[in-house]
Amino acid sequence: YADAEGNIAYWHGNRIPRRDTQFNWNKPVDGSITATEWKGYHNIEEIVQCINPAIGWLQNCNSTPFRVAGINSPRKEVYPNYMAPDGENFRGINAVRTLNEVKIYNLDRVIQAGYDTRLAAFEVLVPALIRSFEKNVTYTDSLYALLIGPVSVLKNWDYRCDENSIATTLAVDWGNRLVPKVLSFAEANGSRYNDIVSLVTNFANQAQSEEILFSLFEAITELQQKFGRWQIPWGQINRFQRISTTIDQRFDDNQPSLPVGFTSAVWGMLPSYHSEMFPGTKKRYGVDGNSFVCAVEFGQRIKAKSLLAGGISGHEKSPHFNDQGLMYSKGTFKDVLFYKDDVMSHAERYYHPGD
Repeated sequence: YADAEGNIAYWHGNRIPRRDTQFNWNKPVDGSITATEWKGYHNIEEIVQCINPAIGWLQNCNSTPFRVAGINSPRKEVYPNYMAPDGENFRGINAVRTLNEVKIYNLDRVIQAGYDTRLAAFEVLVPALIRSFEKNVTYTDSLYALLIGPVSVLKNWDYRCDENSIATTLAVDWGNRLVPKVLSFAEANGSRYNDIVSLVTNFANQAQSEEILFSLFEAITELQQKFGRWQIPWGQINRFQRISTTIDQRFDDNQPSLPVGFTSAVWGMLPSYHSEMFPGTKKRYGVDGNSFVCAVEFGQRIKAKSLLAGGISGHEKSPHFNDQGLMYSKGTFKDVLFYKDDVMSHAERYYHPGD
């Protein structure tokens, strides 16, 4: 919540049943006994909330509410465990860090913060790779010649994604191969799936070196098979394309597309852009993530800027079918025409319903 008077607020959920805290409500419970019956509902004052924190900002990345306002966040121990079982994710980690770095915000600074390009997950995973390589791979090993180049690139990376970044390509392709291994690790250790940060951190500290190193070997092998080399800038294969109005989008390497420097929120990306490869494509195309994005400044007169994936029109021949594609790929926002005078001054044509 935000308003013109400068109030901001966050409520985690709304209608929450009151339950017996002796049970673990993250797992199935016996519904045949009285003890597991709901005992009414919590009042709105009792649910997790944060109103006008002194720090001056709020964030939510579908993660724990106990970091929603940094040091001014609600305290977990005040609430029953079942009320907010959500764990932390790397997007939340990066949001808190980024918002802490700016003390005074305006509309453009909010957008700039929301488009921070650091990938917090790799700040955990890449050091584990470096340790595994330096500890286990010697100069005489056959893997050394294959991995020393990619490992060196990742070792010198600043963990920021960019369309010209080779490190981003290596990290994402390698990271995607680690995901099943992380999930298997969670199953074997009884870890919570939703606390992604703890899960990945524990995996990085405990995983076998072979798992980590072989996943990188697989990633660079596939890059070499597809493109003849592993030194591929991220934007060369990570693309935005809108060429069809079908619900199930089709993608084509031979049709026009735009380079995108962003990655999936899984890795801590604030401007999330999840891309995948499809049958017949070597490149990756965006399928989910940020779609409509809007930053609003309340006051005597509302100011806002927005962005849309592609364009407002659903007609392929319309000039507005993909006129925001380049802006979207760069994170370049346009002014929102909120007031009637603004709309009329920018109108391409006028019509009267019924005419």
